[in-house]
This record gives sequence, structure tokens and C-alpha cells, in this order.
Amino acid sequence: MNLKILLPFGVFAEKSGVSRIVAQTREGAFGLLPRRLDCVAALEPGILIYETVADGEVYVAVDEGVLVKTGPDVLVSVRRAQGGTDLAQLRDAVLRQFLAVDAREQSVRAVVTKLETGFLRRFARLQHE
Repeated sequence: MNLKILLPFGVFAEKSGVSRIVAQTREGAFGLLPRRLDCVAALEPGILIYETVADGEVYVAVDEGVLVKTGPDVLVSVRRAQGGTDLAQLRDAVLRQFLAVDAREQSVRAVVTKLETGFLRRFARLQHE
């Protein structure tokens, strides 16, 4: 498989010859093998694992995002990612950086949600008129 991990402003990693991938979703962890059917999954903050012959097992701490598998290509689009070899350090990074959403970001998300909801209501009213 070909794995590409995308961040909002660049490419974090691009690997070919990936033999397996393990990702975290709300329903739990799931694995991808080269012949798996195409799929889309919403990712939770956690550890993404992939394996290649050259690098062995590689761990990447990822924030929430989306995984899309189409044929041999797997695209992972996340807000933040951090690689490493020590699982304890990566776990701490996930807890410290990815899961800790400050109050300002939560309030901004709430305001954006209200704006989107208001826009959709007005748009629905226009369609009915």
C-alpha cells in the first residue's frame, strides 16, 4: 500500500510498500491490509501504526482526522501528527497536545456551529419560499 499522512499545511509522511496499517476510530482500532476493500473512517486522537519492510513498525501520534483507502492508496488527513519510536512519549504527546482542547478553541467551535446552524435554517427557509 501507499500511505500519505497529510497535515493542513503540508505532507507529514509519504511511504510506499506499507504492509499493514492500524488506526483508532470511535468504535475502536482497526487494521488495513493491502487487499482490503476501499473504505473511509473518522479517526480519533491516538497512535497510528504502519509497517514497511525497510522501516519495520512505525508509530505516529495523530489528532482527529479522516482515513480514506482507495485501491492501494491510503490517505490520512489529520490536524496534527508527531512521529516517534517510544510509545510512552507518543502517548504523553497525545494526552498533552491533542486531547487538551483549551476553552477558547471550544468557544470558537461553539460559535461556528451556531453560525452554520443559522445559515442552514435560513437557506432551508429560502428553498421553501
